Amino acid sequence: MSKKSNEKTIEKTKKRQVVIVDDHILFTQSLTGLINTFEDYEVAFTCQNGEEFLKKIESIDLETIDVVLLDINMPKMNGIEVMKHLHRKHSQLSVIVLSMEDSEKTVIRMLKFGAKGYLLKDIHPDNLLQALNSVVESGFHHSKLVSSVMFYNMHPNAKRKDKKIELSDKEKKILQLLCSEMTYREIAESLHMSPKTIDNYRMNLFQKLETKNRIGLVIYAIRNDIFRV
Repeated sequence: MSKKSNEKTIEKTKKRQVVIVDDHILFTQSLTGLINTFEDYEVAFTCQNGEEFLKKIESIDLETIDVVLLDINMPKMNGIEVMKHLHRKHSQLSVIVLSMEDSEKTVIRMLKFGAKGYLLKDIHPDNLLQALNSVVESGFHHSKLVSSVMFYNMHPNAKRKDKKIELSDKEKKILQLLCSEMTYREIAESLHMSPKTIDNYRMNLFQKLETKNRIGLVIYAIRNDIFRV
């Protein structure tokens, strides 16, 4: 076999490198074993917290990392703090959040900081593999509502307009605040309204924009330039 043929074979068989950042040792070991059974992937290394991970990546070539699987709740430095740092200094890293945390507030925060995917830890192995492939090949994990938020966060010039829906100035203002990290009570206080009034606006927006949750409102606002991440 010629040298060129050999190099092509090595390049073709090289597995994509995955990094796991999670403080639960047994989970990390199980996840490592699972990923290493995937034909095109292997775990390069694992870290037990965000601080350890950020120190590690300062001494390696980031081009060798294809995907980072990041937990949220960890000691020393949690996943949100890690994403903030990566967003500022290493935005080229493709991060998929893998957590038990499913609150809308946390999902929205991680999307704002550039997460390319958001999965819950009870995900089926086939869906995990699909998410890895999607992020590596397309730059984001395209499924469910949060995937739409990720896409429009990553590609601001690709915003598309939904069907024309007339919103009042007050509705737009409340929609913008609903895209923030503020609670409903905090939104009410900032607008000098009662929580019940804000809740009525929220339910009307759900009905008008044909969505069932706060993430759906964020998607609409981003698509239609009412809110920018």
